[in-house]
Amino acid sequence: MVNVNDELHDLRLSESAKPLLDRVVKHIRDNCDPAHVAYEALEDKKPSRFEYAPGQLEIIEDLKAKAKEAGLWNFFLPNAETGEGLSNLDYAYIAFELGKNPLAAESMNCAAPDTGNMEVLERVGTQEQKDTWLKPLLAGEIRSAFAMTEPDVASSDAKNIGTRAVLENGEWVINGEKYYISGAGDPRCKIMIVMVKTSPDADTFRQQSQILVPMDTPGVEIVGPMNVFGHDDAPHGHMQIRFTDVRVPEANILWGEGRGFEISQVRLGPGRIHHCMRSIGAAEKALDLMIYRGLTREAFGKKIIDLGKNMETISRSRIEIDAMRLMVLKAAKAMDVLGNKEARIWVSKIKAMVPEKACKIIDDAMQVHGATGISQWSPLSSMYMKQRTLRFADGPDEVHHHVIARAERKEFEDSNERVAAAKSETGGGNIFDGP
Repeated sequence: MVNVNDELHDLRLSESAKPLLDRVVKHIRDNCDPAHVAYEALEDKKPSRFEYAPGQLEIIEDLKAKAKEAGLWNFFLPNAETGEGLSNLDYAYIAFELGKNPLAAESMNCAAPDTGNMEVLERVGTQEQKDTWLKPLLAGEIRSAFAMTEPDVASSDAKNIGTRAVLENGEWVINGEKYYISGAGDPRCKIMIVMVKTSPDADTFRQQSQILVPMDTPGVEIVGPMNVFGHDDAPHGHMQIRFTDVRVPEANILWGEGRGFEISQVRLGPGRIHHCMRSIGAAEKALDLMIYRGLTREAFGKKIIDLGKNMETISRSRIEIDAMRLMVLKAAKAMDVLGNKEARIWVSKIKAMVPEKACKIIDDAMQVHGATGISQWSPLSSMYMKQRTLRFADGPDEVHHHVIARAERKEFEDSNERVAAAKSETGGGNIFDGP
C-alpha cells in the first residue's frame, strides 16, 4: 500500500500526459504566438471598446479549430468523462504553458471563468442545465461569467453577499448589484452563475445559493466596465451589473437552495491551481523579456544586464519561479491525493504566494525595460495588471494568510511534541502566558 505522504512528494508528470504537453507547447509556439501578433494588430480597428475588430474572432476560431484537430480541447476537467480526464497535477504542467500567451487558454477552451463554470455544471448541474449551458460551453460556442463580488459589502467574506433571490410562483426574483464580473463584457457571454442570498434565516453557511441567469434576461443591466489601473480589459471586461426584478425559472438553481458555499468549493480549488500555474507562465515570459532587454541594450558603456544588481535580479527571479512551480505542483498533487477540501491549506499557500511573487518579477522586468516597460509597446504593463488583480480574485491575500496561520496555530496547539519542544527552549515557562 502506497503511503500518502510518499505519494504527496511524487510530483512527476504522468507518462500518459507527456505527449499532450508536447502538443500544447507546439500549438502555442506554432499557432498562438503568431496569431496573437495578428490579433493585436487589429485592435485599433474595433468599432467600439466592447466589440471585436473585423478578423479578431476569426483568428480565435481558427486557433480553436487547430486545437480541436490536435486533440487539445477541454482537458482542464480533472478525472471527468467530458474532458481529457487529467489529474490536477498533470493539468498544472499544462497550465504553466498556457500562461505564456494570452490566446492560448481560450484556443483550447481552457479559459476562465468558463473553466470554473463548466466544472460546476459538470459536477452538480441537472441534465437540463447541462444540455442548455454546459454543452455549448464545452463546444466553445458561447462564453460565461461568475457573479459574486458586490460593491457595498466586503465580498472577501462571502457571507456578506446581499443580492437577494426570492421564490415567487415558480420563479426566482433577483435584486441586487455586482461588480468586477469578469468576462461579462464579451458579446459572446450568454450565461452567468450568480451568487445570491435565498435563505437569510437559515444557518450561516446555508443562506447562499447559486443560480443560472442568462445575460439577456429582462432586468439584467450592464452598467459599465470597472477599470483596473485605468484599463477596461475590453472586450472581456470586468463589469458592474445591476439586477432589477430579474426573473428566472425555479429550475435554474444549482444543486438546491442553500448550497452556494458547497458549490464554491467545487470550483475554487482547481481554479486557483489554474490561475497560479498560468501566473508562473507569465513570470517566466517576463524573465525572458528581462534577459533579452538586458542583452540588447547598452548604457554607461555596458550591457544593461551587467549594470547594478540586474544579474542578481535575474537569479532571484529564476529561484522564485522554480520555488513557485514546486509549490503549485505540490498543491495540485495534494488535491489529487487528499481531495479539494483537505488540500485547501496548500491551495491557500500558493494563492497567497504566487501572484505576489509574479508581480515582483514582472515589476523587475519593467524596470530593466525603462519607460518602454510601462508603455503600450511592451506586454509587461498588461501582465502586471492581471497579476495584481489576482491578489484579490478568488480571495485576497489576507484571507489566505489567515487560513494558513489558523491551521498552523491549531496544528501546533494540538501537537504535544511541538509544544514541549518550544516550551523547553523558553526555560520551561508556559509559552501561552506571554513574556
